[in-house]
Amino acid sequence: MRDLWLSPERLFDGTRLHEGTGLRLAGGMVAEIGPAPAGARHIAGVVTPGYVDLQVNGGGGVLLNTSPTVEGMDTIAAAHRRLGTVALLPTLITDAPEVLDRAAGAALEARGREGILGLHIEGPHIAPARRGTHAPRFIRPLDPRTIDTVRRLRAGGVRVMITLAPEAAEAGQIAELRAAGAVVSLGHTDASYEAANAALAEGANCFTHLFNAMSPLSHRAPGVAGAALNSRVPVGIICDGVHVADDVVALAIRARPAPDLMFAVSDAMPTVGGPERFRLYDMELQVRDGMLVNPEGSLAGAHVTMAESVARLVDKVGVAPETALRMAVTVPARVMDAPELARLEGRAARDVLTLGPDWRVTGNLADLAD
Repeated sequence: MRDLWLSPERLFDGTRLHEGTGLRLAGGMVAEIGPAPAGARHIAGVVTPGYVDLQVNGGGGVLLNTSPTVEGMDTIAAAHRRLGTVALLPTLITDAPEVLDRAAGAALEARGREGILGLHIEGPHIAPARRGTHAPRFIRPLDPRTIDTVRRLRAGGVRVMITLAPEAAEAGQIAELRAAGAVVSLGHTDASYEAANAALAEGANCFTHLFNAMSPLSHRAPGVAGAALNSRVPVGIICDGVHVADDVVALAIRARPAPDLMFAVSDAMPTVGGPERFRLYDMELQVRDGMLVNPEGSLAGAHVTMAESVARLVDKVGVAPETALRMAVTVPARVMDAPELARLEGRAARDVLTLGPDWRVTGNLADLAD
């Protein structure tokens, strides 16, 4: 791959959108950022680090729960890479303990593989009343087995996010998970505002898909949604126009007490980059009118990409492009202590996206340098 100076219309460096800034490719890597010399190749649109997604149940026709293997994770990561997501957390939803054991073993084996950032354990330690599509037969309180699994993953260098309900944990267990180095995200919970704040005080440091599967915000009972908005920890949100109305996404972003406390997640299922039907537990889910639904027609997971989420944040929600990009790159990278994913210098050319004027992914820098 030849050395090449590029001059994009705009360049996002993980912090700011710049105009008039170029970058030099050398040996398939971004070697330098600075003023582009005369003769640099012009690129229409935006150059940005690839997207980081912390909640990906599946992709390319594969669901992690049914394929908790390295091969399954590779297939999911490859499907999302084609759509602009270069790093993700394969996400295991509520299932039998043996399935978590297999997924943990796969995550340890997959450490360092392209696109696989770690493991997100979403359940089974959740509230039955807020389970969503999670199978009730597998829901159980947080136990030493899961805590030991998290410790084993962290000892093996695997990043871990675990979504749980405060009411499913005993006093001190959240602190144990945090001491092990996991990101503890509150979700699938019917807890009160006070209970959510108590979990934050014990060390919980994130919230899972704001508004969905959590006690709602009302004017007399703020619930977990209110605790999330009022907290100073990062909060994930699904930006597909279905799980949360666009105007509510905009309201939530404005309501946070500081910048960079919101990040986008896809919560994607196998239909992203794959067939429009798949099986979850003992039911078939399918895409209908752009939504993923169960046989009764109820919403049952997400069918959206991070690239589509960024475009929607800009075009429909009305947030500044820089904010949208930070929600898809910078904040999730920081949540998982992977700041290198929000930088351009030193990145492989194929990890850096080109975006068109409609904010859709048009390719990556490796396409330009070949």
